[in-house]
Amino acid sequence: MTIKERHRAAEGRVQAAEDAVARLKEGFSGVGITLPSLRIDPVSCAGSDPVSPLVDLGRCNLDTALRLSVVLEAQGQADHDG
Repeated sequence: MTIKERHRAAEGRVQAAEDAVARLKEGFSGVGITLPSLRIDPVSCAGSDPVSPLVDLGRCNLDTALRLSVVLEAQGQADHDG
């Protein structure tokens, strides 16, 4: 694989991570949850050939954590019942 091909592949992985962050933000917003620190981890994108950018869900306050757990539990129950 040439340097140019590796660079394009890395760009594609970063774009996929950016898309995942956008989808997560939209999904969380749809259930009334905001994770203010949700982002791509910049360190995982450092260098000329990031292997796999990490999505940093970040920190949240207790209220947000509890709301998130309620949504996940409800979804898990719906999947189990359905």
